[in-house]
Amino acid sequence: MAGRRTNLALLMVLASALLTGTVAFASGTAAGRWVVIAHGVVGLGLIVLLPWKSVIVRRGLRRRRTRRRTERWTSVGFGVLVLTAVVTGVLHSGWSRLLPGGLTTMQVHVGAALAAIPLGVWHVVARPVRPRRTDLSRRTALRTAGGAALAGAVWLSAEALWRTTSAPGADRRFTGSHEVGSDDPAAMPVTQWFTDRVPRIEAIRWRLHLTDGHGARTLALDDLGRTDQVRATLDCTGGWFAHQEWSGVRLDRLVDPAGGDSLLIRSATGYTRRLPIEDLATLLLATRVGGAPLSAGHGFPARLVVPGRRGFWWVKWVTDIRVDSVPPWAQPPFPLT
Repeated sequence: MAGRRTNLALLMVLASALLTGTVAFASGTAAGRWVVIAHGVVGLGLIVLLPWKSVIVRRGLRRRRTRRRTERWTSVGFGVLVLTAVVTGVLHSGWSRLLPGGLTTMQVHVGAALAAIPLGVWHVVARPVRPRRTDLSRRTALRTAGGAALAGAVWLSAEALWRTTSAPGADRRFTGSHEVGSDDPAAMPVTQWFTDRVPRIEAIRWRLHLTDGHGARTLALDDLGRTDQVRATLDCTGGWFAHQEWSGVRLDRLVDPAGGDSLLIRSATGYTRRLPIEDLATLLLATRVGGAPLSAGHGFPARLVVPGRRGFWWVKWVTDIRVDSVPPWAQPPFPLT
């Protein structure tokens, strides 16, 4: 199998890994479990193809043409990044979300995958693999099915290993996240979007700027009024989750949705997320967690609680809520800033 078909198979597997990984990264509901499983199987498919690809790599490294030195080492760099993504994915799934030096396995996993994308595009352009009619043969279909079955068997074996050895990965959530700090807010990791820094906000100076069907108005912390409670799971894309009791005010008590299609939530850092107006009754503007005021790192004085969505929807340090007619899908799937 070593040769063109191996490279074509790798291209398909890498594209599938990128697609399933992106969807899994965004999914916060149990329905997304199958995408997470598919991502794991596809990732292990790279390991299944490794023996054949290693033959091609060794053959390429033996070539001594100087004009291709940059091309060779760019390809090697691409391979190292892909291997790093696979290894850290396995480490996160089975053993630990933490690495020496303060990094997490998920950070390295995602970082290596993103860094590999431009090198992968360059590799495909420099060494194109063109499908042929024979690639649609019955033999090819059987090989593909066999490879997928083998990758699935490896995934099932790994899951069985985590359970029989009581490895940390045996208890991870359907999103792949590990439980950290449930009912103990002080134990929750402090995380924010990569472009943000934790702001220091004084409660007495904080104001919420609200624009809805009643017009524009400004509220102080004491003006939020009634305290509602909800138990919700914060599931961070950094690879951890925590069940907590959140207290604050439900947005359907605070916001008049008249004439709106979406809610634009803005942070003191400039970070924004847009949510469907239909979600209004499920959203909480939280000021407390576990019975105590939010810490600065967890969004003091107010943060959004969005049950059923990943952590990047839970806007911290909320300063502005706006009802407008912009559709909720009119934003990047992941924040860019």
